[in-house]
Order: sequence, then structure tokens, then C-alpha cells
Amino acid sequence: MPSLLLFGLVAVLLWSLVSHRFERWGVAGPAMLLVLGAASTFWNLNAYQTTLDSPITEKVVEIILAILLFADATEVRGGIFGGEGRVTARLVLIALPLSLILIAIASGVLMPESFAVIGVIACVIMPTDFAPATRLLRSRLLPERIRAILNVESGYNDGLVSPIFGMALPIAVVLSPIIRQFAATGSDTLTIQDKDLGHSEEKFLEAFFNAVPATLVAVAIGVVLGGLVGLALRAARRRGIADEGGARFVMVLLPLIAYGIATIPVLEANGFVAAFVAGLIYRVTRTRGMEERVIPHAELLLVEEVGTLTASFVWFMLGGAALLVFTTPFDWQVAVIVLLALTLFRLGPVYLSLMRSSVSRVDRVKIGLLGPRGTATIVFGLLAYNALPEEDGYLVLTIMVVTVVGSILLHGVAAPFALRALENRRVARA
Repeated sequence: MPSLLLFGLVAVLLWSLVSHRFERWGVAGPAMLLVLGAASTFWNLNAYQTTLDSPITEKVVEIILAILLFADATEVRGGIFGGEGRVTARLVLIALPLSLILIAIASGVLMPESFAVIGVIACVIMPTDFAPATRLLRSRLLPERIRAILNVESGYNDGLVSPIFGMALPIAVVLSPIIRQFAATGSDTLTIQDKDLGHSEEKFLEAFFNAVPATLVAVAIGVVLGGLVGLALRAARRRGIADEGGARFVMVLLPLIAYGIATIPVLEANGFVAAFVAGLIYRVTRTRGMEERVIPHAELLLVEEVGTLTASFVWFMLGGAALLVFTTPFDWQVAVIVLLALTLFRLGPVYLSLMRSSVSRVDRVKIGLLGPRGTATIVFGLLAYNALPEEDGYLVLTIMVVTVVGSILLHGVAAPFALRALENRRVARA
């Protein structure tokens, strides 16, 4: 077993022994696992970097993301977009694409030599996740409705970003060396041989035209598999053939099967999309006829715990990556892009998308400012680092690390104090 995996398992085990007491003191699990990851790798960063950029690490984080996407899709209450369907639809179908476009434009302007990976950067930097800022969702300073909207949105936007990431990454892999050489030498002195350039063009076209079919096939796999298993379990539960324990095992195995089928060589579809869509359709078919359209928590329990366990390992991996990034200088453009992504490029699209909705102006601002980044950002960043050429791969890894660490500070530390200050100010005025 690679040392990274072994140290990660030990770190998660140790944290599990003491997590309850530390969480009562306000210490978030992801932040502590990040520290443990850094402490476990500082003595041999070169070995960690080699392990991080390996096929086994790539496969591990892919499977983890498939489980997390499935769990997110199955936990939503109500219809496809949850109890706040119209508001959530605006956030994920209007605000999210606008944010992705703004990040891509800013990345292209500030870092033209990395133009090939602007789509990848946008996909890495924008998915929201409340794992590093769980106190926000528990805070009484946030109205119940806002907490519900944020929770549903965070469960959906990483699933919707997955197909875009799946299209952007293979295209970036092909374009990256060409764009880098253009930036370094200028188009007049480009030294790529004609046959090599033609081969790159062929690979680009292949990646571009294969991306859409791969996503469509993944959607079809998710619909069929999630629908059939959901109907089968509903019928089995109604007839007393299956119990809650069996249902729990089904919900852990289903995303793995969906991912496995999608990624077999014959199909080469997007396994993340297949797992996410399977979760959506499974929830719809499993809860058909139920009054609240919610999967019983007894059935969700195991997949939730497996998701938490696997996400803990991802946060441990982030610790070593953070050590890699913060022990070497990085360009100021990275800090600017991250700051914009965490603030203006999140707030602006959210506010615009919710205009003329039932959400008040103040609540629009709260939703816009409360968009922590977490597990999906880490996984997308690690996958990009693994797949891209060295320079662009390290750039995306740097942006990922700075984004998540910045989000921990902004949303996990500063935001609760800001909410409390706003509430105290409101009470004083009253």
C-alpha cells in the first residue's frame, strides 16, 4: 500500500477517536485533517508529490467523488431541485454558469499563457461545499429557508459542474503544450513541427467531439441504473423482501456500479455524471408515492457515513498539497482570481439570478457571500494535476489549494463572526 494511503488511513482513524470533543470546541474536521496531512508529509515532500501524481491516487479520488456526488443527489428533499425548486434552479442554472464564465474570462486575461486550462480552473474553483463551514448551516443567525437553499445548492452544483469538467480536462490536456509554446516563443517562431501540430489538432478534435457523447452515455447509464434499482428497492421494501440494512448496502454499491459501468473501455463515459444522475433518478423512483418524497434516513445513513469517511481522506491529501504550494512562491494573479471567485464572482451572479424572486435583497447577499469551497474543488484539482502537463497541472493545484484554504478562513472563521455582528447591529437598531 502506498505510504500516502496508509498515513491517510491512520490520520482519519486518529481523528475519528477524538473528533467529537474537538468539534464541540469548534474545531472543524476538514481543517484538522488538513493539518494532519501537512504534518504527515512535510518530511518527504518529493515522495508525496510522486504519489499524488500517480494512477492509483487518480482512481481513488475518482471513486470518492462518485460516492459523494451520489450521496448529494439522494439527500435532497422534495422534487428534482428540492423544496425551493425555483430558487435552486436559478442558482444552479443561471448563477453557476455566469460564475464559471466570469472565472474563465478573468483567468484568460490575467494568465494568457494558461488559456488552455481556463475551463478547468473555473470548474475547480466554483463548486460549493459546506464541509469546512458546517457552523454556518447550523447557525441560528441564518433563516431556515436560507440554510435549506444553500444546502440544496451545494449538493447540486458540483454534480452539474462534473460534465463540464469532464469535457474541459481532456481538451486542456491537448491544448496545454501548444498554448504554452505560443506564450513562450510567439506565433512567428513556433517550433512545433507540422506533423506534430496536425496530430495535436486531431487529438483536440477527438477530445472535443468525444466529450459530449461521453456525457450523454453517462446520463443514460445513470437514468437506467438509478431508475431500475430505485423501482426494485421500492417494490422489495413494500413486499417485505428487503430491510433497511439491505437498502443501505444498495445505496453504497449503486454509485460504484454506475461509475464502473460508465468507465469500462468500451463506453469510456463520464463516471461522475453517471453516479450523480443515478442518485437523482434513484431518489425520484425510490420515493415515488411518498408524501414528502424523501428517502428514509435509516436508508441514507451508511452512504452518508461512507461519504464522510472518504471525504476525510481527501482533506488529508489537501494537507500535503497545501505544503507543496505554500512552501514555494506563486503568482499574484492566482490570489486575485481566488479572491474574485470567493467574493464578487459568486455574489454578483447569485444576486442577479435571484432578482424578481421571492428571496429578499438581504438574503440574496447572504446566499451570495456564503459559498464555501471544499471536497469537490479538491478532487477536481487533484484530477487536473494528475492529468495535465507539469506547469499547468501545478498551476491548477495551486489555485485549488489557495481557494480551499482561503474559503476555510473566509467562510469557516470570518463569516460566523460577521453574521453575529450583523445580527447584533440589527438588534441594537431595533
